[in-house]
Amino acid sequence: MFEHYGADYDRSVAAAGEDRDRWRGRWEVLSQYKSGGIILDLGCSAGGFLAGLDNSWTRYGIEMSQEVADKAQQKAGAKVFVGDILDAPFPQASFDAITCFHVMEHMYQPHEIFKRVAAWLKPEGIFYMMVPNIDSAGCRIFQSYWYALELPRHLFHFSPKSIRALANSVGLEEISITTDREVFIESSTRYILDDLLHKVGIDRAPLAKASRPGILFRVVRKGFRLTALPVLNVFASLAGDGESVHAILRKPS
Repeated sequence: MFEHYGADYDRSVAAAGEDRDRWRGRWEVLSQYKSGGIILDLGCSAGGFLAGLDNSWTRYGIEMSQEVADKAQQKAGAKVFVGDILDAPFPQASFDAITCFHVMEHMYQPHEIFKRVAAWLKPEGIFYMMVPNIDSAGCRIFQSYWYALELPRHLFHFSPKSIRALANSVGLEEISITTDREVFIESSTRYILDDLLHKVGIDRAPLAKASRPGILFRVVRKGFRLTALPVLNVFASLAGDGESVHAILRKPS
């Protein structure tokens, strides 16, 4: 799988993590269930989520890239294990909370990771995770062009039903499993356009390598996002659930 990642991928993920608005809602959700303790972020990237936690948290992370892990350690003061999640040497009942934001879909053995999470959590510990929702309006509308399919990097796809089954299989209790609307209209439409251009011999740079668009394009895009996009999202809701599964699970006492 390392062939499908690289500097461009790491750079785009790390850049997204610099946006505090990306994490604000997740900090707020976590605070509803835990006010502090020891936390582990699976796939912590450059540490954007961990860095925003207050000093009531002792921060740990797991990241597959040494370069990115070094950034997380510097930025968030986190102790980061570099390597596969299943190789991490944490003792049982180590963490008050474990988070995993859009990482599980990249893993070869999600059931084994769920088992490891259940073992690592303390009693009453919280597992807060997000994954794309294969049973969503966006997937139904765009099908093989749906941005969140992200082939070949996304190895498994999940739905609220499958997350519920995984949780039950390892003894985690469901607190909340909901979906959030994020149709990925712009990116999915780009995939369609790129495919059409490819068929006539025109190949564009992939999204991770695309150059920053010009000012005129950014103005038009901003207008689209403020006007047409909300309307399209409303219509998309008629086709099914939201495109991101947000799950809060708990280890029983």
